[in-house]
Amino acid sequence: MFKDLLKYPIIQAPMAGGASTPKLAASVSNAGGLGFLAAGYKTAEEMKDEIGQTRQLTERPFGVNVFVPGNEVVDETLLSAYGEKIKKEAESVGAEVGKADSDEDDWGNKLTALMEARVAVVSFTFGCPSENVIRELQSAGSHIAVTVTNLQEAKRAASAGADVLCVQGIEAGGHRASFENCSEDDYGLLVLIRMIENELKLPIIAAGGLMRGKDIAAVLAAGATAAQLGTAFLRCPESGASPVHKAALGNPRFTHTSVTRAFSGRRARGLVNHFLMEYDSVAPAAYPYVHHMTKHMRKAAGQKNNPELMALWAGQGYKLSRDLPASELMELLVEELK
Repeated sequence: MFKDLLKYPIIQAPMAGGASTPKLAASVSNAGGLGFLAAGYKTAEEMKDEIGQTRQLTERPFGVNVFVPGNEVVDETLLSAYGEKIKKEAESVGAEVGKADSDEDDWGNKLTALMEARVAVVSFTFGCPSENVIRELQSAGSHIAVTVTNLQEAKRAASAGADVLCVQGIEAGGHRASFENCSEDDYGLLVLIRMIENELKLPIIAAGGLMRGKDIAAVLAAGATAAQLGTAFLRCPESGASPVHKAALGNPRFTHTSVTRAFSGRRARGLVNHFLMEYDSVAPAAYPYVHHMTKHMRKAAGQKNNPELMALWAGQGYKLSRDLPASELMELLVEELK
């Protein structure tokens, strides 16, 4: 059973883009939680390498998260216009606007590699894989989690054979895990847990704005089996988040978060900075096209210590984040949970 993988009901969220590392995942798993690697934006070979590194650091279970590729049709005219609008920002840090490409994020090769790797948990974001994919991974020994943002998505995941639902409230940092890249009804985490728990009998991983032991206790009381924390682990030394991103979480210059498509073309929650304020209202719903358009600018901004042009993903509870080694943070969370 999924619950048997955890000594404590604490899961480190998979954070694509570099924040999730083998050291972070292994530290959390070694401390009795469940660490996660993020395969998003990586090749299958890079994912396999990180799985190998993690296995050298822990004998405990850990998970791997994969993006489900989409097939949305985009308006080339809107993409071109957006590229022209953001050109001056990219140039200000010596970068170019990237080509508005789409890709499947090495989907097929990752599935093949995961069949062989037999990791404890494989989770999916941005959609639900087919029943066949889920069954094959389960037969290889993996528990399957699907990230959902509403009851309809939860029912689809349950019907496809998922073992566990990762329920993401609107409070969560980073990308909304919605199956479709469109406007949606946004639910707070506690309400969403109760809605889903009332109709489905699958274990629930609660995700969204959780930072302290009291938060974990609240979602467990609402019906969750475990709590998934992302922003809470961002400032750990084992996190691969950039120094600029880590510093921004404690910088009084940044007073709140907002959900935006400005950086990637998909709704995502981050600290409100110059780029978000300037381009949120004109960013097209076009993922991963916009992600590829802004990635050179974001990378260059980080290298130049300029947080105003970076995607500073963070949940609503980011002000409660703590700069501690992952093992110490786990100990503190467990103590607070008691």
